[in-house]
Amino acid sequence: MERDLSRKGIRELVAYIPGKAIEEVKNDEGVKRWRKLASNENLRGPSRKAVEAIKGELGRIHLYPEGPCSLLKEALARHTGLPGESTVVSNGADNLILMIAEAFLNEGEEVILAHPTFPVYETAAKIMGGIVRKVALKDFRHDLPAMGELAGEKTKLIFICNPNNPTGTIVRKDELERFLADLPPGVIVVLDEAYGEFVEDGQYPQGADYVREGRNIIVLRTFSKVYGLAGLRIGYALGNPELIDCLNRVREPFPVGRLAQAAAAAALADRDHAEKSIKTVAAGRKYLYRELARLGFPFVRSQANFILIDFRRDGDDLTKALLREGIIIRPGGMWGYPTCGRVTVGRRDDNRQFIRALEKIKGPGTKG
Repeated sequence: MERDLSRKGIRELVAYIPGKAIEEVKNDEGVKRWRKLASNENLRGPSRKAVEAIKGELGRIHLYPEGPCSLLKEALARHTGLPGESTVVSNGADNLILMIAEAFLNEGEEVILAHPTFPVYETAAKIMGGIVRKVALKDFRHDLPAMGELAGEKTKLIFICNPNNPTGTIVRKDELERFLADLPPGVIVVLDEAYGEFVEDGQYPQGADYVREGRNIIVLRTFSKVYGLAGLRIGYALGNPELIDCLNRVREPFPVGRLAQAAAAAALADRDHAEKSIKTVAAGRKYLYRELARLGFPFVRSQANFILIDFRRDGDDLTKALLREGIIIRPGGMWGYPTCGRVTVGRRDDNRQFIRALEKIKGPGTKG
């Protein structure tokens, strides 16, 4: 038998499978117009100012980008109210999650996370030889008391996806503060706020506030969602300077390309685009709630730009049926919800087309 050359931390990993891209399915089923509602992208697209910034940078792509992303960090400091030494920019939030594991997790230390949640947390932990301890969601929400009970001397990292992917539910401020107060020292809590801009609940905790207090908290944010820059792969983390210094030590020399840096800085300055994107999602959620209730499909009320829906039938079959109608969604089997699907909230026409397709698949006179 040949020697296994892989690092032992990856032997049990399952490769992450993203939502199907339009390029993958565009020649299938004879459909001319596709609606991709699988990857929680901003279907309004990017800010025009971001696009113009990209065009202005094209003549300099023969030059390496600025490694520390200093100009973007200055813009982020104005946006977050935190100094530059509390911020690190990298190649999307996915890369930041891996950086956190590289910087802080020793082999054999424990990582606590909810189940189901964003799978990259588990992947990064196992790559570094960490022991992953999962706590099942309770009513589709993080069970913080149960997660807190697991925390002990070996615990190093706790990931809280807020809002949670794939359920869209949040941890509220009072719950989080009770949880943080009871944690043993030396535990780092990672608050993933990738979808935070879409939250309407007034009890949503702002992670940056805890960073200002100097707590052992790292906040993850992204330009992929509300800012519509998913194709450029750019995100950032906030934390106290000691934590950020550790992340900078494992940061790649040139983590973010010139085009992405320019686009992100311009996107931050275009508040009007961000506000319109947030309003589009809020209106879309209300419309989909109403229509799903009419059709008899249970769903989880979401604070993000997606909704987890129970289709009351095999999710993979339903996904294939929707593909024949030109709609791409994410089946729920990978999260342990075999009759469910996660659907991105799109523009008005995207949402209406999804409901029309769902009505067609359901057939007349049936409910749920």
